[in-house]
Amino acid sequence: MKHDIRDLQIIFHQLFRDEYKTQLVFGAGEPFYQASSLKNHEHIIYCREDFFASALHEIAHWSLAGRERRQQDDYGYWYSPDGRNREKQLQFEKVEIKPQAIEKAFSIASNYSFKASIDNLVLENHNSNEFISNINIQFNIYQQTKFPKRARQFIKALREFYC
Repeated sequence: MKHDIRDLQIIFHQLFRDEYKTQLVFGAGEPFYQASSLKNHEHIIYCREDFFASALHEIAHWSLAGRERRQQDDYGYWYSPDGRNREKQLQFEKVEIKPQAIEKAFSIASNYSFKASIDNLVLENHNSNEFISNINIQFNIYQQTKFPKRARQFIKALREFYC
């Protein structure tokens, strides 16, 4: 089956658009979550170009964010672009463990290959094996306990669509 980002958009909108006033938009140069500044307007999750993995990744962040975080652009988190030094890279990896564990579950549910996002093409000789291991550990923890509510809903819908 071909993986089309428009399918993710439809699934996401059917599940969440009305209740959470959030839409998924693809085609952006960079991913970004734009919180609505007006009460009855929609929040927007922008994913990169038409990349399926980008949509899964951004939905994972959204599904993990609590109500207060969803009221802030990019959930109130800092983001250092590509070119982070080793210390900043390790900080990045620490905050990315849970979202990427959720993204891995989304990938499995949609029969799509998961690849951990290091998101740093400049840092040389950086070993991300511990980061990848921590993603897998968190994934297993979520499987043994449970994924966040919105993640569970999306996983179920992905399984129904792709399996």
